[in-house]
Amino acid sequence: MSIEEIKKRKLQELQDKISAQAEDQQQLQQQIEIVENVARQHLDAQAISRYGNIKAAHPEKAIQIAALIAQGVNTGQIHGKITDAQFKELLLRLQPKKQETKISIRR
Repeated sequence: MSIEEIKKRKLQELQDKISAQAEDQQQLQQQIEIVENVARQHLDAQAISRYGNIKAAHPEKAIQIAALIAQGVNTGQIHGKITDAQFKELLLRLQPKKQETKISIRR
């Protein structure tokens, strides 16, 4: 096997790998869009606006909240539209708990 044949084979392997990754990325993006559409259907106008702001600033957090809403809809825990206040509560649930820091002064 010549060097050129090895180069061609390696190049083809890399192209196949890149194309598979692009396909996986596209499928993931489609799944995210479906989840977001389900979530948006259950948000009122103010909550949709807040969601858009969060998506612009923190896309990962937006996906998490959309997944949480979609899961609630699928399990029957969410009925009707989610108000802005309820949306804020969901956001607070996603925030990690902060550990209290105690400072003691010794004399």
